[in-house]
Amino acid sequence: MPGMVAFGRRWGIASDDLVFPGSFELLLRVLWWIGTLILFTYHKGHFDCNGGGVLHTYLVGLLVVLGLIILSLWAIVYVSAQGTITNPGARRSMPALVYLRALLYIPEFVWACLGAVWVSDDSRGCAPATVGAVITAVITSWVILLFTGLGVVFVFDPMGRRRLQPGPAEPLGVRDMESSGGTQFLSTARSLATKVWECRLRLLCCCLPQDESHRAAFSSISQLLSDFFSDTDLVPSDIAAGLALLHQEQDKMERSRDPEDIVTHSPSSPIDQDLQTELEKAAHCMQFAAAAYGWPLYVYSNPFTAPCKLSGDCCRTSAAAYDVVGGDHLGCHFSSILQATGLQYRDFIYVSFHNQIYEIPFFVALDHKREAVLVAVRGTLSLKDVLTDLSAECENLPVEGVSGACYAHKGMCQAAGYIYKKLVNDGILNQAFSVVPEYKLVVTGHSLGAGTAALLAILLRTSFPTLQCYSFSPPGGLLSKALAEYSKDFVVSVVLGKDLVPRLSIPNMEDLKRRILKIVTNCNKPKYRILLQGCWYELFGGDPDDFPTEMDSRREEQLSQPLLGEESLVIRHSSSYQSLASDDSPAHAAAHLPLFPPGRILFITEDGPSRRSCFSQVRYRADWSSETAFRSILISPRMLVDHMPDAVLRALNSLCSDGPFSLCPSSLSMTGRNPHISM
Repeated sequence: MPGMVAFGRRWGIASDDLVFPGSFELLLRVLWWIGTLILFTYHKGHFDCNGGGVLHTYLVGLLVVLGLIILSLWAIVYVSAQGTITNPGARRSMPALVYLRALLYIPEFVWACLGAVWVSDDSRGCAPATVGAVITAVITSWVILLFTGLGVVFVFDPMGRRRLQPGPAEPLGVRDMESSGGTQFLSTARSLATKVWECRLRLLCCCLPQDESHRAAFSSISQLLSDFFSDTDLVPSDIAAGLALLHQEQDKMERSRDPEDIVTHSPSSPIDQDLQTELEKAAHCMQFAAAAYGWPLYVYSNPFTAPCKLSGDCCRTSAAAYDVVGGDHLGCHFSSILQATGLQYRDFIYVSFHNQIYEIPFFVALDHKREAVLVAVRGTLSLKDVLTDLSAECENLPVEGVSGACYAHKGMCQAAGYIYKKLVNDGILNQAFSVVPEYKLVVTGHSLGAGTAALLAILLRTSFPTLQCYSFSPPGGLLSKALAEYSKDFVVSVVLGKDLVPRLSIPNMEDLKRRILKIVTNCNKPKYRILLQGCWYELFGGDPDDFPTEMDSRREEQLSQPLLGEESLVIRHSSSYQSLASDDSPAHAAAHLPLFPPGRILFITEDGPSRRSCFSQVRYRADWSSETAFRSILISPRMLVDHMPDAVLRALNSLCSDGPFSLCPSSLSMTGRNPHISM
């Protein structure tokens, strides 16, 4: 940090990012040079074959070119390893070394062509080993040139050339963004950044239809991403180093915490009956939330038995008395739902595998064990679902009887509205309750499905006062404070360990960005050492590093300010990093409104050390928590693992089996009702 400036533009790579790629190429070039020298020495410089003179010239020239490349690479690696992330003064000569290395690609290209010509025209009569060595050298040259070209494309920054140049009397460093020049710069940068992100999204989602809904989603998501990333000059390796430092810092703080301050309980200890009851209900509902993912999760959770169980059902689906179209042509999704839930076909009222942006799959079934009409909403499983997740700006959601601001995550709010119309307007719930009028309504889902299920429960609450919702691993940025408080009467959220998603919100991401900037600014170690030690710590554990700092005397408010561009641009009055969006724009205001997870939060943690053997037995603790416990993102290898639905289901089943209540899957009573399956 900042990105390196070369060839008149900024690149998406810093001057201290060349240690590892340079070292790898240096090793390759040294071995190549030694092999070429051995070949030349073996023949003593005399080649008695056709084209021997050309071969002699090729090998001598190759030794010289490789020698120059080795020297330039050694200099690049040495200089790149100097300094710290935010102190690039020791790497001031890096652009000149990059120019020198780029010039050496010209003779390498010429010699690669010369070698190719010799192999194709003049190699007859030469020893096969010699010809093979030259062919290997030529192929290696072309492969290195190809990967170099791909690397240039990868680190190319489309916005690297559009930089505001300071005037003659304008000092570098802090620049007044309230001036007319600063305003013009921010407007241009914001517009360009949004267009770049929109182009990236269109390229990534090129397989999706480019209709009006997708274009609107691309526009809103690109605005969100450009606002988040445009006020800092972090390259990807800076973020990786910051995350490695934060993980060790958090682990050090966790180890120093007094064990008596940690108040958690396990089901085997005397806890309130409400918690035990909710654990049992949650474990039961999680089976349906996981089943909504269809065959991918079922096969992932049962890799040895699932293919055999599903193969026959999938093959028989086309000949069955019912049809499943759209996303379930072979019937594998529905077959896996049957296997995972233990229900029969006649227990399903409605099953939809239709999947578009803001329109996610769900099913309605009769849960006779709990006497409930159960609505299960699927989580993220497609690129369209990802676009729904990323539509994170706020949308008004007025609810009768709720005082205070009522707004929610736009993408999930629209998905909940889609399912609500299906359930109510199409009469699906009326059809279900006409069969079992005494049953209650239960809504459940995981991840994207959890957020959508919570919002759907809020929409249905007035019509079904006894409704209950179980939301597993819901997004942290879902509901306004008023709606979050309102949902505590009928929504239970289940969060496992260090799961990232329940802590994921725009304010939390801004806080993570500030912490990364602060910790990489304070650290006085070179980046390559941070990354090496971070990888070692993630793989083998050990004690977190102390990471002594070189700027302890800097004021806290100075460390919390961002750096922008290669000139370390500091934006005044921007403690929340909202510099590139106008303060009075609706998108800006909505994007940074505080959002909270839904309902009461049942927090599950592992009982024991954070690092354990892969084959060790895991025990869990559970207790009620509050949304304040999820205001900060925890960096850990388990931040994604703990979000997986099979991990949540395993933890819930473990908690219930250890306590007085057992939740082993049992056969459910069936009724003679045919479902309506549609797409």
